[in-house]
Amino acid sequence: MTLSMRFCGAARTVTGSCYWLQTPTARFLVDCGMFQGPKTLRALNYEKFPFTPSGIDFVLQTHAHIDHSGLLPKLYRDGFRGPVHMTRGTRDLLAFMLPDSGFIQEMEVEQLNRRNQRRGRPVVTPIYTQRDAYACQERFETIEYEVWREVAPGVRVRYWNAGHILGSASIELELETGREDPPKLRMLFSGDIGPDQKLFHPDPEASSDFDFVVCESTYGGRPRARHSAAERRSILAREVREALLAGGNLLIPSFAVERTQELLADLSLAQDAGDIGPAPVFLDSPMAIKATETFERHASELEGLREQPHLIDNPNIHFTETVDESKAINRIHSGAIIMAASGMCDAGRIRHHLRNHLWRADCTVLIVGYQAPGTLGRLLVDGAKQVTIQGDVIQVRARIREIDVYSGHADHGELIDWIEERAPIHRALYLTHGDAESSEALREALVARGSARDTVIVPGIDDEVDLLGAGRRPHAVARRIAPEAGSRLDWHNDAAQLLIDIREALDKAADEKARGVVIRRLRRALEDENHKH
Repeated sequence: MTLSMRFCGAARTVTGSCYWLQTPTARFLVDCGMFQGPKTLRALNYEKFPFTPSGIDFVLQTHAHIDHSGLLPKLYRDGFRGPVHMTRGTRDLLAFMLPDSGFIQEMEVEQLNRRNQRRGRPVVTPIYTQRDAYACQERFETIEYEVWREVAPGVRVRYWNAGHILGSASIELELETGREDPPKLRMLFSGDIGPDQKLFHPDPEASSDFDFVVCESTYGGRPRARHSAAERRSILAREVREALLAGGNLLIPSFAVERTQELLADLSLAQDAGDIGPAPVFLDSPMAIKATETFERHASELEGLREQPHLIDNPNIHFTETVDESKAINRIHSGAIIMAASGMCDAGRIRHHLRNHLWRADCTVLIVGYQAPGTLGRLLVDGAKQVTIQGDVIQVRARIREIDVYSGHADHGELIDWIEERAPIHRALYLTHGDAESSEALREALVARGSARDTVIVPGIDDEVDLLGAGRRPHAVARRIAPEAGSRLDWHNDAAQLLIDIREALDKAADEKARGVVIRRLRRALEDENHKH
Protein backbone atom coordinates (compact mmCIF):
# COMPACT_ATOMS: atom_id res chain seq x y z
CA MET A 1 0.00 0.00 0.00
CA THR A 2 1.34 3.47 -0.97
CA LEU A 3 1.07 6.46 1.31
CA SER A 4 3.56 9.12 0.33
CA MET A 5 4.01 12.88 0.00
CA ARG A 6 6.18 14.87 -2.40
CA PHE A 7 7.16 18.50 -1.86
CA CYS A 8 6.62 19.93 -5.34
CA GLY A 9 7.22 23.55 -4.32
CA ALA A 10 7.71 26.01 -1.44
CA ALA A 11 10.55 23.92 -0.01
CA ARG A 12 13.64 25.96 0.93
CA THR A 13 11.89 28.76 -0.91
CA VAL A 14 8.83 30.85 -0.19
CA THR A 15 6.68 30.35 -3.31
CA GLY A 16 5.20 27.58 -5.43
CA SER A 17 3.31 25.82 -2.64
CA CYS A 18 2.28 22.35 -3.84
CA TYR A 19 2.18 18.98 -2.06
CA TRP A 20 1.37 15.77 -3.93
CA LEU A 21 -0.06 12.97 -1.80
CA GLN A 22 -0.72 9.37 -2.79
CA THR A 23 -2.85 7.13 -0.58
CA PRO A 24 -4.23 3.60 -1.18
CA THR A 25 -7.40 5.18 -2.58
CA ALA A 26 -6.54 8.63 -3.95
CA ARG A 27 -3.96 10.93 -5.48
CA PHE A 28 -4.39 14.60 -4.65
CA LEU A 29 -2.72 17.96 -4.16
CA VAL A 30 -2.67 20.42 -1.31
CA ASP A 31 -2.30 23.76 -3.15
CA CYS A 32 -1.05 24.34 -6.69
CA GLY A 33 0.91 27.57 -6.50
CA MET A 34 3.02 29.64 -8.85
CA PHE A 35 6.76 30.16 -8.34
CA GLN A 36 7.92 33.76 -7.92
CA GLY A 37 11.33 35.35 -7.40
CA PRO A 38 14.52 34.61 -9.40
CA LYS A 39 14.05 33.69 -13.07
CA THR A 40 15.56 30.26 -12.47
CA LEU A 41 12.74 29.55 -10.02
CA ARG A 42 10.02 31.14 -12.15
CA ALA A 43 11.11 28.94 -15.08
CA LEU A 44 9.53 25.98 -13.24
CA ASN A 45 6.10 27.50 -13.99
CA TYR A 46 6.67 26.71 -17.69
CA GLU A 47 7.85 23.13 -17.16
CA LYS A 48 5.70 20.03 -16.94
CA PHE A 49 4.29 19.15 -13.54
CA PRO A 50 6.22 16.41 -11.69
CA PHE A 51 3.00 14.37 -11.75
CA THR A 52 0.29 13.62 -14.31
CA PRO A 53 -2.50 16.22 -13.93
CA SER A 54 -5.18 13.89 -15.31
CA GLY A 55 -4.28 11.42 -12.55
CA ILE A 56 -5.02 13.88 -9.74
CA ASP A 57 -8.37 13.13 -8.09
CA PHE A 58 -8.86 16.46 -6.28
CA VAL A 59 -7.11 19.53 -4.88
CA LEU A 60 -7.35 20.96 -1.37
CA GLN A 61 -6.78 24.72 -1.54
CA THR A 62 -5.52 26.58 1.54
CA HIS A 63 -6.08 30.14 0.28
CA ALA A 64 -6.13 32.45 -2.72
CA HIS A 65 -2.63 33.93 -2.88
CA ILE A 66 -1.08 33.22 -6.27
CA ASP A 67 1.96 31.43 -4.80
CA HIS A 68 -0.55 28.87 -3.49
CA SER A 69 -3.16 28.87 -6.27
CA GLY A 70 -1.60 30.35 -9.40
CA LEU A 71 -1.06 27.12 -11.36
CA LEU A 72 -4.61 25.80 -11.00
CA PRO A 73 -5.47 26.98 -14.55
CA LYS A 74 -2.39 25.20 -15.90
CA LEU A 75 -3.39 22.05 -13.99
CA TYR A 76 -6.82 22.20 -15.62
CA ARG A 77 -5.37 22.95 -19.06
CA ASP A 78 -3.11 19.89 -18.77
CA GLY A 79 -5.96 17.47 -18.02
CA PHE A 80 -7.10 17.76 -14.39
CA ARG A 81 -10.87 17.47 -14.03
CA GLY A 82 -11.43 16.77 -10.33
CA PRO A 83 -12.92 19.11 -7.72
CA VAL A 84 -10.93 21.87 -6.01
CA HIS A 85 -12.11 22.24 -2.42
CA MET A 86 -11.86 25.70 -0.85
CA THR A 87 -13.68 28.14 1.41
CA ARG A 88 -16.21 30.61 0.03
CA GLY A 89 -13.82 33.50 0.65
CA THR A 90 -11.11 31.79 -1.38
CA ARG A 91 -13.54 31.04 -4.20
CA ASP A 92 -14.70 34.64 -4.39
CA LEU A 93 -11.12 35.96 -4.49
CA LEU A 94 -9.96 33.45 -7.11
CA ALA A 95 -12.93 34.38 -9.30
CA PHE A 96 -10.95 37.46 -10.40
CA MET A 97 -7.39 36.73 -9.23
CA LEU A 98 -6.84 33.79 -11.58
CA PRO A 99 -8.22 35.52 -14.70
CA ASP A 100 -6.06 38.53 -13.84
CA SER A 101 -3.06 36.22 -13.57
CA GLY A 102 -3.94 34.67 -16.95
CA PHE A 103 -4.17 38.12 -18.51
CA ILE A 104 -0.73 38.98 -17.12
CA GLN A 105 0.73 35.75 -18.56
CA GLU A 106 -0.65 36.60 -21.99
CA MET A 107 0.50 40.24 -21.96
CA GLU A 108 4.00 39.47 -20.66
CA VAL A 109 4.51 36.69 -23.21
CA GLU A 110 3.26 38.96 -26.00
CA GLN A 111 5.87 41.57 -25.03
CA LEU A 112 8.57 38.92 -24.67
CA ASN A 113 7.79 37.43 -28.06
CA ARG A 114 8.11 40.84 -29.74
CA ARG A 115 11.61 41.10 -28.24
CA ASN A 116 12.42 37.48 -29.14
CA GLN A 117 11.39 37.99 -32.75
CA ARG A 118 13.62 41.06 -33.05
CA ARG A 119 16.50 39.04 -31.59
CA GLY A 120 15.85 35.95 -33.71
CA ARG A 121 14.86 33.84 -30.72
CA PRO A 122 11.98 31.33 -30.67
CA VAL A 123 8.60 32.51 -29.41
CA VAL A 124 7.14 31.12 -26.18
CA THR A 125 3.59 30.38 -25.06
CA PRO A 126 1.93 31.64 -21.88
CA ILE A 127 1.89 29.44 -18.78
CA TYR A 128 -1.88 29.61 -19.26
CA THR A 129 -4.46 32.02 -20.62
CA GLN A 130 -7.31 34.02 -19.16
CA ARG A 131 -9.67 31.52 -20.79
CA ASP A 132 -7.98 28.66 -18.90
CA ALA A 133 -8.38 30.63 -15.67
CA TYR A 134 -12.13 31.01 -16.17
CA ALA A 135 -12.56 27.39 -17.25
CA CYS A 136 -10.84 25.88 -14.21
CA GLN A 137 -13.34 27.58 -11.90
CA GLU A 138 -15.97 25.09 -13.01
CA ARG A 139 -14.20 22.63 -10.73
CA PHE A 140 -14.37 24.77 -7.56
CA GLU A 141 -16.37 23.42 -4.61
CA THR A 142 -16.79 25.26 -1.32
CA ILE A 143 -16.25 23.84 2.12
CA GLU A 144 -17.12 25.21 5.57
CA TYR A 145 -14.72 25.76 8.43
CA GLU A 146 -14.50 23.15 11.21
CA VAL A 147 -16.78 20.61 9.48
CA TRP A 148 -15.45 17.18 8.54
CA ARG A 149 -15.96 16.16 4.91
CA GLU A 150 -15.07 12.93 3.16
CA VAL A 151 -13.57 14.07 -0.15
CA ALA A 152 -12.63 10.56 -1.33
CA PRO A 153 -12.87 7.06 0.08
CA GLY A 154 -10.53 6.92 3.05
CA VAL A 155 -9.77 10.68 2.98
CA ARG A 156 -11.49 13.10 5.37
CA VAL A 157 -10.66 16.79 5.67
CA ARG A 158 -11.46 19.62 8.04
CA TYR A 159 -10.65 23.30 7.40
CA TRP A 160 -9.55 25.70 10.15
CA ASN A 161 -9.32 29.49 9.97
CA ALA A 162 -5.64 30.35 9.48
CA GLY A 163 -6.08 34.09 10.14
CA HIS A 164 -3.97 35.01 7.09
CA ILE A 165 -6.34 36.48 4.46
CA LEU A 166 -10.03 36.26 3.65
CA GLY A 167 -10.90 32.56 3.31
CA SER A 168 -7.47 31.25 4.38
CA ALA A 169 -7.32 27.83 6.02
CA SER A 170 -5.14 25.25 7.66
CA ILE A 171 -6.21 21.81 6.45
CA GLU A 172 -6.53 18.78 8.72
CA LEU A 173 -6.44 15.36 7.05
CA GLU A 174 -7.42 11.91 8.25
CA LEU A 175 -6.07 9.21 5.90
CA GLU A 176 -6.90 5.51 5.96
CA THR A 177 -3.70 3.52 5.45
CA GLY A 178 -5.08 0.17 4.34
CA ARG A 179 -3.15 -1.44 7.22
CA GLU A 180 -4.08 -2.67 10.65
CA ASP A 181 -1.21 -0.76 12.26
CA PRO A 182 -1.72 2.12 11.97
CA PRO A 183 -5.22 2.09 10.45
CA LYS A 184 -5.20 5.88 10.02
CA LEU A 185 -2.78 8.81 9.87
CA ARG A 186 -3.58 12.35 10.94
CA MET A 187 -1.92 15.28 9.16
CA LEU A 188 -2.13 19.06 9.24
CA PHE A 189 -1.06 21.54 6.55
CA SER A 190 -0.69 25.01 8.04
CA GLY A 191 -1.14 26.98 4.83
CA ASP A 192 0.03 30.51 5.63
CA ILE A 193 -0.49 31.36 9.30
CA GLY A 194 -1.58 34.86 10.19
CA PRO A 195 -0.11 36.82 13.09
CA ASP A 196 -1.94 37.39 16.33
CA GLN A 197 -4.17 40.49 16.46
CA LYS A 198 -4.29 40.85 12.69
CA LEU A 199 -6.69 43.39 11.23
CA PHE A 200 -9.90 41.73 9.93
CA HIS A 201 -9.17 38.23 11.33
CA PRO A 202 -9.23 36.21 14.55
CA ASP A 203 -6.06 34.48 15.72
CA PRO A 204 -5.28 31.29 13.73
CA GLU A 205 -6.87 28.07 14.92
CA ALA A 206 -6.41 24.31 14.48
CA SER A 207 -6.67 21.02 16.33
CA SER A 208 -3.81 19.05 17.97
CA ASP A 209 -2.34 15.53 18.18
CA PHE A 210 -1.03 14.69 14.70
CA ASP A 211 1.26 12.17 13.08
CA PHE A 212 2.63 14.74 10.62
CA VAL A 213 2.47 18.53 10.44
CA VAL A 214 3.61 20.62 7.46
CA CYS A 215 4.18 24.19 8.63
CA GLU A 216 5.19 27.39 6.85
CA SER A 217 8.37 29.13 8.04
CA THR A 218 8.38 32.45 6.16
CA TYR A 219 9.45 34.44 9.22
CA GLY A 220 11.52 31.75 10.90
CA GLY A 221 14.34 33.41 12.83
CA ARG A 222 12.74 36.84 12.54
CA PRO A 223 10.76 38.14 15.49
CA ARG A 224 8.72 41.31 15.08
CA ALA A 225 7.78 43.91 17.63
CA ARG A 226 4.15 43.57 18.71
CA HIS A 227 2.02 46.64 18.01
CA SER A 228 -1.52 47.59 18.88
CA ALA A 229 -3.82 48.83 16.13
CA ALA A 230 -3.25 52.42 17.26
CA GLU A 231 0.54 51.95 17.23
CA ARG A 232 0.41 50.42 13.75
CA ARG A 233 -1.56 53.38 12.41
CA SER A 234 0.84 55.79 14.12
CA ILE A 235 3.84 54.17 12.39
CA LEU A 236 2.12 54.37 9.01
CA ALA A 237 1.04 57.98 9.58
CA ARG A 238 4.61 59.02 10.45
CA GLU A 239 5.95 57.50 7.24
CA VAL A 240 3.24 59.20 5.19
CA ARG A 241 3.88 62.61 6.76
CA GLU A 242 7.65 62.37 6.20
CA ALA A 243 7.19 61.19 2.62
CA LEU A 244 4.91 64.07 1.71
CA LEU A 245 7.16 66.58 3.49
CA ALA A 246 10.01 65.39 1.24
CA GLY A 247 8.09 67.02 -1.60
CA GLY A 248 7.32 64.12 -3.92
CA ASN A 249 4.84 61.28 -4.15
CA LEU A 250 4.66 58.24 -1.90
CA LEU A 251 4.66 54.90 -3.74
CA ILE A 252 3.45 51.84 -1.84
CA PRO A 253 3.92 48.50 -3.65
CA SER A 254 1.20 46.39 -2.12
CA PHE A 255 -0.21 42.90 -2.41
CA ALA A 256 -3.62 43.33 -3.99
CA VAL A 257 -5.41 41.03 -1.56
CA GLU A 258 -5.57 41.87 2.16
CA ARG A 259 -2.51 44.14 2.44
CA THR A 260 -4.11 46.78 0.25
CA GLN A 261 -7.37 46.65 2.19
CA GLU A 262 -5.54 46.92 5.53
CA LEU A 263 -3.65 49.97 4.31
CA LEU A 264 -6.80 51.61 2.96
CA ALA A 265 -8.53 51.07 6.29
CA ASP A 266 -5.66 52.58 8.29
CA LEU A 267 -5.16 55.48 5.88
CA SER A 268 -8.87 56.28 6.17
CA LEU A 269 -8.76 56.21 9.97
CA ALA A 270 -5.55 58.27 10.05
CA GLN A 271 -7.10 60.91 7.82
CA ASP A 272 -10.32 60.94 9.88
CA ALA A 273 -8.25 61.45 13.03
CA GLY A 274 -6.16 64.22 11.45
CA ASP A 275 -2.92 62.24 11.81
CA ILE A 276 -2.26 62.79 8.11
CA GLY A 277 -3.69 65.37 5.75
CA PRO A 278 -6.33 64.72 3.11
CA ALA A 279 -3.82 63.63 0.48
CA PRO A 280 -5.29 61.87 -2.56
CA VAL A 281 -4.80 58.10 -2.46
CA PHE A 282 -4.74 56.38 -5.85
CA LEU A 283 -5.42 52.65 -5.81
CA ASP A 284 -3.96 51.77 -9.20
CA SER A 285 -4.69 48.07 -9.45
CA PRO A 286 -7.81 46.59 -11.06
CA MET A 287 -7.31 43.39 -9.07
CA ALA A 288 -6.94 45.27 -5.77
CA ILE A 289 -10.13 47.19 -6.58
CA LYS A 290 -12.01 43.92 -7.13
CA ALA A 291 -10.50 42.52 -3.93
CA THR A 292 -11.68 45.58 -2.01
CA GLU A 293 -15.20 45.10 -3.36
CA THR A 294 -15.03 41.43 -2.33
CA PHE A 295 -14.00 42.43 1.19
CA GLU A 296 -16.99 44.73 1.40
CA ARG A 297 -19.29 41.84 0.43
CA HIS A 298 -17.71 39.71 3.19
CA ALA A 299 -17.81 42.54 5.75
CA SER A 300 -19.99 40.53 8.15
CA GLU A 301 -17.26 37.87 8.42
CA LEU A 302 -14.34 40.27 8.97
CA GLU A 303 -13.40 41.86 12.26
CA GLY A 304 -13.39 45.65 12.04
CA LEU A 305 -15.40 45.75 8.84
CA ARG A 306 -18.21 43.97 10.65
CA GLU A 307 -18.62 46.89 13.04
CA GLN A 308 -17.37 49.68 10.74
CA PRO A 309 -18.03 48.73 7.10
CA HIS A 310 -17.12 52.30 5.98
CA LEU A 311 -13.45 51.77 6.90
CA ILE A 312 -12.45 51.48 3.25
CA ASP A 313 -14.95 54.04 1.96
CA ASN A 314 -13.03 57.34 1.87
CA PRO A 315 -13.69 60.25 -0.55
CA ASN A 316 -9.92 60.82 -0.82
CA ILE A 317 -9.43 57.31 -2.26
CA HIS A 318 -9.56 57.12 -6.05
CA PHE A 319 -9.82 53.83 -7.92
CA THR A 320 -7.99 53.86 -11.27
CA GLU A 321 -9.00 50.88 -13.36
CA THR A 322 -8.13 51.78 -16.95
CA VAL A 323 -4.68 52.12 -18.46
CA ASP A 324 -5.39 55.75 -19.38
CA GLU A 325 -6.36 56.54 -15.77
CA SER A 326 -3.15 54.90 -14.58
CA LYS A 327 -1.04 56.91 -17.03
CA ALA A 328 -2.73 60.13 -15.90
CA ILE A 329 -1.32 59.64 -12.39
CA ASN A 330 2.17 60.14 -13.83
CA ARG A 331 1.34 63.82 -14.35
CA ILE A 332 1.22 64.22 -10.55
CA HIS A 333 4.73 64.76 -9.19
CA SER A 334 4.01 65.58 -5.54
CA GLY A 335 1.54 65.19 -2.71
CA ALA A 336 -0.06 61.89 -3.76
CA ILE A 337 -0.09 58.41 -2.29
CA ILE A 338 0.04 55.79 -5.06
CA MET A 339 -0.67 52.16 -4.20
CA ALA A 340 -0.27 49.49 -6.86
CA ALA A 341 0.46 45.80 -7.23
CA SER A 342 2.56 43.75 -7.11
CA GLY A 343 3.79 43.69 -3.53
CA MET A 344 7.28 42.50 -4.53
CA CYS A 345 7.46 44.94 -7.50
CA ASP A 346 7.89 42.09 -9.97
CA ALA A 347 4.81 42.71 -12.11
CA GLY A 348 1.82 44.98 -12.52
CA ARG A 349 1.46 48.74 -12.61
CA ILE A 350 3.83 49.46 -9.72
CA ARG A 351 6.75 48.84 -12.10
CA HIS A 352 5.59 51.70 -14.34
CA HIS A 353 5.34 54.05 -11.35
CA LEU A 354 8.77 52.98 -10.08
CA ARG A 355 10.30 53.59 -13.51
CA ASN A 356 8.83 57.09 -13.49
CA HIS A 357 9.71 57.97 -9.89
CA LEU A 358 12.73 56.04 -8.58
CA TRP A 359 15.15 58.59 -10.06
CA ARG A 360 13.44 61.44 -8.17
CA ALA A 361 15.17 62.33 -4.89
CA ASP A 362 11.94 63.73 -3.44
CA CYS A 363 10.02 60.48 -4.02
CA THR A 364 9.52 57.86 -1.30
CA VAL A 365 8.93 54.14 -1.80
CA LEU A 366 7.42 52.46 1.25
CA ILE A 367 7.88 48.67 1.38
CA VAL A 368 5.22 47.05 3.59
CA GLY A 369 5.65 43.30 3.05
CA TYR A 370 8.01 40.38 2.58
CA GLN A 371 10.34 40.63 -0.43
CA ALA A 372 11.57 37.32 -1.83
CA PRO A 373 15.20 36.95 -3.00
CA GLY A 374 15.72 38.08 -6.57
CA THR A 375 12.67 40.35 -6.72
CA LEU A 376 12.88 44.04 -7.56
CA GLY A 377 11.47 44.82 -4.12
CA ARG A 378 14.30 42.94 -2.41
CA LEU A 379 16.90 44.72 -4.56
CA LEU A 380 15.49 48.08 -3.47
CA VAL A 381 15.39 47.09 0.20
CA ASP A 382 18.98 45.83 -0.04
CA GLY A 383 20.15 49.24 -1.25
CA ALA A 384 20.56 48.86 -5.02
CA LYS A 385 21.77 52.12 -6.60
CA GLN A 386 20.55 51.16 -10.06
CA VAL A 387 17.89 48.71 -11.23
CA THR A 388 16.62 47.52 -14.59
CA ILE A 389 12.89 47.94 -15.24
CA GLN A 390 11.42 46.86 -18.57
CA GLY A 391 14.86 47.05 -20.16
CA ASP A 392 15.68 50.54 -18.84
CA VAL A 393 18.45 51.16 -16.30
CA ILE A 394 17.01 53.43 -13.59
CA GLN A 395 19.04 55.35 -11.02
CA VAL A 396 17.63 54.86 -7.49
CA ARG A 397 17.59 58.27 -5.84
CA ALA A 398 14.23 57.91 -4.08
CA ARG A 399 13.96 57.34 -0.34
CA ILE A 400 13.44 53.61 0.24
CA ARG A 401 11.59 52.99 3.50
CA GLU A 402 10.39 49.74 5.03
CA ILE A 403 7.91 48.96 7.82
CA ASP A 404 6.99 45.50 9.04
CA VAL A 405 3.71 46.10 10.86
CA TYR A 406 1.37 44.77 8.15
CA SER A 407 2.77 41.30 7.64
CA GLY A 408 0.20 38.62 6.94
CA HIS A 409 2.50 35.97 8.40
CA ALA A 410 3.13 34.84 11.95
CA ASP A 411 6.61 35.80 13.11
CA HIS A 412 9.24 33.52 14.66
CA GLY A 413 7.68 33.42 18.12
CA GLU A 414 4.14 33.05 16.83
CA LEU A 415 5.19 30.14 14.60
CA ILE A 416 6.73 28.39 17.60
CA ASP A 417 3.57 28.98 19.64
CA TRP A 418 1.37 27.66 16.82
CA ILE A 419 3.50 24.53 16.39
CA GLU A 420 3.61 23.77 20.11
CA GLU A 421 -0.18 24.14 20.30
CA ARG A 422 -0.46 21.31 17.75
CA ALA A 423 1.39 18.89 20.05
CA PRO A 424 1.90 16.06 20.28
CA ILE A 425 3.36 15.61 16.79
CA HIS A 426 4.19 11.92 16.79
CA ARG A 427 6.24 11.34 13.66
CA ALA A 428 7.58 14.45 11.93
CA LEU A 429 7.24 18.20 11.48
CA TYR A 430 8.16 19.48 8.00
CA LEU A 431 9.11 23.16 7.69
CA THR A 432 8.31 24.61 4.27
CA HIS A 433 7.37 27.91 2.63
CA GLY A 434 10.49 29.74 3.79
CA ASP A 435 13.97 30.36 2.44
CA ALA A 436 16.60 27.92 3.67
CA GLU A 437 17.93 30.30 6.32
CA SER A 438 14.48 30.97 7.81
CA SER A 439 13.46 27.31 7.86
CA GLU A 440 16.72 26.24 9.48
CA ALA A 441 16.48 29.03 12.08
CA LEU A 442 13.00 27.86 13.08
CA ARG A 443 14.20 24.26 13.20
CA GLU A 444 17.09 25.11 15.54
CA ALA A 445 14.77 27.06 17.82
CA LEU A 446 12.37 24.13 18.06
CA VAL A 447 15.22 21.71 18.80
CA ALA A 448 16.46 24.06 21.51
CA ARG A 449 12.97 23.94 23.06
CA GLY A 450 13.01 20.14 23.24
CA SER A 451 11.96 18.79 19.82
CA ALA A 452 14.00 15.79 18.66
CA ARG A 453 16.31 16.94 15.88
CA ASP A 454 15.46 14.03 13.58
CA THR A 455 11.73 14.83 13.77
CA VAL A 456 12.03 18.44 12.51
CA ILE A 457 12.77 18.30 8.78
CA VAL A 458 13.51 20.98 6.17
CA PRO A 459 12.83 19.30 2.79
CA GLY A 460 13.89 20.50 -0.65
CA ILE A 461 11.84 20.82 -3.83
CA ASP A 462 10.93 17.37 -5.23
CA ASP A 463 11.84 15.54 -2.04
CA GLU A 464 9.47 12.66 -1.27
CA VAL A 465 8.68 10.87 1.99
CA ASP A 466 7.08 7.48 2.64
CA LEU A 467 4.53 8.31 5.32
CA LEU A 468 4.27 4.65 6.38
CA GLY A 469 8.01 3.98 6.37
CA ALA A 470 10.21 3.82 9.42
CA GLY A 471 12.35 6.72 8.22
CA ARG A 472 11.02 10.25 8.45
CA ARG A 473 13.58 11.95 6.23
CA PRO A 474 12.58 12.59 2.59
CA HIS A 475 14.63 11.45 -0.38
CA ALA A 476 15.06 13.32 -3.66
CA VAL A 477 13.31 12.11 -6.81
CA ALA A 478 14.02 13.64 -10.25
CA ARG A 479 14.91 17.00 -8.78
CA ARG A 480 14.03 19.88 -11.15
CA ILE A 481 16.14 22.52 -9.41
CA ALA A 482 19.04 22.69 -6.96
CA PRO A 483 17.84 22.62 -3.32
CA GLU A 484 19.05 26.15 -2.51
CA ALA A 485 18.21 27.78 -5.86
CA GLY A 486 15.06 29.43 -4.57
CA SER A 487 16.79 31.12 -1.64
CA ARG A 488 19.39 33.19 -3.47
CA LEU A 489 19.95 35.46 -6.44
CA ASP A 490 20.53 33.57 -9.68
CA TRP A 491 22.68 34.21 -12.76
CA HIS A 492 19.95 36.36 -14.31
CA ASN A 493 20.25 38.79 -11.39
CA ASP A 494 24.05 38.69 -11.63
CA ALA A 495 23.94 39.31 -15.39
CA ALA A 496 21.59 42.29 -15.00
CA GLN A 497 23.86 43.79 -12.35
CA LEU A 498 26.94 43.16 -14.52
CA LEU A 499 25.40 45.10 -17.41
CA ILE A 500 24.65 47.98 -15.04
CA ASP A 501 28.24 47.87 -13.71
CA ILE A 502 29.68 47.88 -17.25
CA ARG A 503 27.59 50.90 -18.22
CA GLU A 504 28.65 52.71 -15.03
CA ALA A 505 32.34 51.93 -15.67
CA LEU A 506 32.07 53.27 -19.21
CA ASP A 507 30.28 56.41 -18.02
CA LYS A 508 32.98 57.06 -15.42
CA ALA A 509 35.87 56.53 -17.83
CA ALA A 510 37.83 59.73 -18.47
CA ASP A 511 37.70 59.69 -22.26
CA GLU A 512 37.23 57.56 -25.38
CA LYS A 513 40.62 55.93 -24.93
CA ALA A 514 39.80 54.85 -21.37
CA ARG A 515 36.45 53.44 -22.52
CA GLY A 516 38.24 51.48 -25.23
CA VAL A 517 40.53 49.94 -22.59
CA VAL A 518 37.50 48.79 -20.55
CA ILE A 519 35.86 47.26 -23.62
CA ARG A 520 39.06 45.47 -24.73
CA ARG A 521 39.51 43.95 -21.27
CA LEU A 522 35.94 42.70 -21.28
CA ARG A 523 36.35 41.19 -24.75
CA ARG A 524 39.59 39.52 -23.70
CA ALA A 525 37.89 37.98 -20.67
CA LEU A 526 35.07 36.65 -22.88
CA GLU A 527 37.53 35.24 -25.42
CA ASP A 528 39.46 33.50 -22.64
CA GLU A 529 36.21 32.00 -21.35
CA ASN A 530 35.21 30.84 -24.85
CA HIS A 531 38.61 29.15 -25.33
CA LYS A 532 38.00 27.12 -22.16
CA HIS A 533 34.92 25.61 -23.76
